[in-house]
Amino acid sequence: MNVTITPARLRGTVTPPPSKSQAHRLLIAAALADGESVISNVALSQDIEATLRCLGELGADFTVDGSTVTVRGMGANAMSPLRRMAYPHLDCGESGSTLRFLIPIALAVRGGGIFTGHGRLMERPLKPYFDLFDEKGIFYEQKDGVLTVSGLLTPGEYRLPGDVSSQFFTGLLFALPLLGGPSALIPTPPLESEGYIQMTLQAMAQFGVIMPATLSLPPQYHPQGNQTYKAANAAVEADWSQAGFWYAAGFLGNPVTVAGMDPCSLQGDRVIADQALALSGSGNTALDVSNCPDLVPPLAAMAALRAGRATRLTNAARLRAKESDRLASVTAVLTALGADVTEGPDFLDIHGKETLTGGVTVDSFNDHRIAMMAAIAATRCEQPVTITGADCVAKSYPDFWEEYERLGGKIIRAV
Repeated sequence: MNVTITPARLRGTVTPPPSKSQAHRLLIAAALADGESVISNVALSQDIEATLRCLGELGADFTVDGSTVTVRGMGANAMSPLRRMAYPHLDCGESGSTLRFLIPIALAVRGGGIFTGHGRLMERPLKPYFDLFDEKGIFYEQKDGVLTVSGLLTPGEYRLPGDVSSQFFTGLLFALPLLGGPSALIPTPPLESEGYIQMTLQAMAQFGVIMPATLSLPPQYHPQGNQTYKAANAAVEADWSQAGFWYAAGFLGNPVTVAGMDPCSLQGDRVIADQALALSGSGNTALDVSNCPDLVPPLAAMAALRAGRATRLTNAARLRAKESDRLASVTAVLTALGADVTEGPDFLDIHGKETLTGGVTVDSFNDHRIAMMAAIAATRCEQPVTITGADCVAKSYPDFWEEYERLGGKIIRAV
């Protein structure tokens, strides 16, 4: 689907959808547990559907009623009979979280698995796991878009570079307590995106799994083995990552109020409120995005319209391995709209303007955050903007276009 946006001011109050990051974690913990859990306020985005589909293949069962998911867990433990079953085939869609979270879990629960995906998913880096597998004697083969892993995940010491995606840490944190003895997960500094790791530990604790951590810098995690996840009920909070686009809308002069957010959330992207405040100041600004890479698209849209001021978004190299190469796609889309953006190897330099010209067709790059960024930036364009592949927002925010219209956005859809 393509959408054509006639520039118009958005106004009103919006509550972002439930947190995709938290929903992944709560559903995984519930699926590993023994017994029935109820997870409420779940948005069935494509990424969450991928996680549910894969957890079902691993041995859990689900009933979905609106935004409530009832989970009948697989009762995973160190002696699980699931290990004697055939390797599951896990279609992770385009969800990097699903893939990286479930690789160690599949090894712990089933002794391995066969992973597939769509889009750029199977091109996204997995080397931190592969390096560990080489060390631990676990078989892996990646060929023609299919990853096969097989072997016994054993208790022991696991070291990961701290500047890789936190998704690798989360996968191991979920899996290691299921093993037959104690382990240690040791990040090498610097540790980025620690907020996402804290979200994982919070979800595990809600389901009865304890994860002692040292007070070192960076912290080390020491899961005891032979633990079991216990059934629990939990609710998913609103998503600060998606709130970023509505904060950007407000920054660009649209009177939009973001409601329903938890200011004490462990979501790392809650920093959007502080970052928007920093961008509203006078003078040039530099923002380190190493702990909040998903906020780069809305931050770039804000920076593009800081008239007469320059912004640098730094430590953003990991954006090259998202649904698109986001340093390149952010630059391409905003430049086409009339912004002044320079792409560096791990940064963006943006010189703000009063307005953007628009009057062009831009590619979403099949990236949900790029499509939403273009839609928000279009509110400050002088001429209409067409976004191709705009239905990609279903990956994380299925109702985005309906919300955009409800707030006064003027769009025409074309298949």
